[in-house]
Amino acid sequence: MWRLGFFFHEIAFGLLSVFIPLYLVAFEDTSVLGGPLVALGVMTSIAIFCSIPGSFLWGYLCDATRHYKLFILVSFLSSAIILFLMTFPFAQNILIFVALYVVMQVLHVAHEAPKNVLIAEHYSRNEWEKSFGFFETITEIGFILGLAIGLFLFASSLSASVLSTYTFYLCSGLSVVAFVLSIFLIADPLLIFERRLVGIEKKIDYTYRGVEASSRLMDGKHWGGSLKKDRFLYFAFAIVLFALASSLFFTPLPIYIKSIFNGQRSMVYVVYILNSIGATAGYLFIRRRAETMDIKRQMPRYVLLRSLIIFLLVGVIELAFSPTIFTGLLVGFLGFVYAMYYIMMISLSMEVIPEGKAGFFDGLVGLGAGVGSFMGPFLAAHLNYVPTFLIAAFVFLGAFIVLKLFS
Repeated sequence: MWRLGFFFHEIAFGLLSVFIPLYLVAFEDTSVLGGPLVALGVMTSIAIFCSIPGSFLWGYLCDATRHYKLFILVSFLSSAIILFLMTFPFAQNILIFVALYVVMQVLHVAHEAPKNVLIAEHYSRNEWEKSFGFFETITEIGFILGLAIGLFLFASSLSASVLSTYTFYLCSGLSVVAFVLSIFLIADPLLIFERRLVGIEKKIDYTYRGVEASSRLMDGKHWGGSLKKDRFLYFAFAIVLFALASSLFFTPLPIYIKSIFNGQRSMVYVVYILNSIGATAGYLFIRRRAETMDIKRQMPRYVLLRSLIIFLLVGVIELAFSPTIFTGLLVGFLGFVYAMYYIMMISLSMEVIPEGKAGFFDGLVGLGAGVGSFMGPFLAAHLNYVPTFLIAAFVFLGAFIVLKLFS
């Protein structure tokens, strides 16, 4: 039940995920930041880069105080307040709007590390993939519902100003609902030891393998095991590369979709709904198969598959082979692949990132996403979409190679 607040939170941010880019590029004074696409990249990248120290701070504070609920409440309430402020006339200035968005994102990430810790500490290690999968399924359904609401609003006959006001009011109200539900439903864990226990088990396992290897080799017997340790730097670099490639591709994607559908903004929501449906299918799939999967070996395959899908998408665009239909289908499949990667990566991160540094994962993601969210629109504005998507595909390929070295 404690996940219910996150469900309403994701409805709001599902709606905002497409609405904000379309709303921003409609500003008359985007030239202040270099034009519509560049303005989108500047705003998103500033928000993400400012969120990186926030991620480390929130992660440290929640583990240091062991009050995880508090930071989730801060995230939800601050989102509600700032979204409400965006309806005021002073927020029609692009610089003020960008500033409000940046502050909202810095406070918004306060819930990420506590949420991950709650799942990790409420369940044993062999249930982490299932638990993260269940949580992400629920929130992804909320995200889809938010996109569907956005589709309905854009299909209505409301004027642009009324539509934007209603959207901000609705998202603010949903954040208030998430805040109130979380007050009553979320409780901090009484005992916090699972991540520490996993770390101890990994050290014991490594020692056991070392002793076993020594004894068998001294007896002249073959030993087929491995003493290879996880290389954290490879793991961290892969996270950054994956986030970089994802932002390179997805930040300018709403504007690209709008262009191939002849300016129909509602179709942007349709494509993103397909992406979220694919992600939901992925979360459900990994929940059922997690116990039989070797996630260290299989995770790189999904990163490679994401690269290949984008190469295929570029081929569809270049050949003009039903680009509107196949773009939607391929973006949907990208959602499925992402879900598989994300659950595997977040579970591994809770193993290798020590207690007290729970925000490190979000910081790494933010580092890659911050660079990609600026470079994506910038490259799309100066080189066009196809070269931008190709660069994203090659960066995914780089993440695959790094993960192979890690595993």
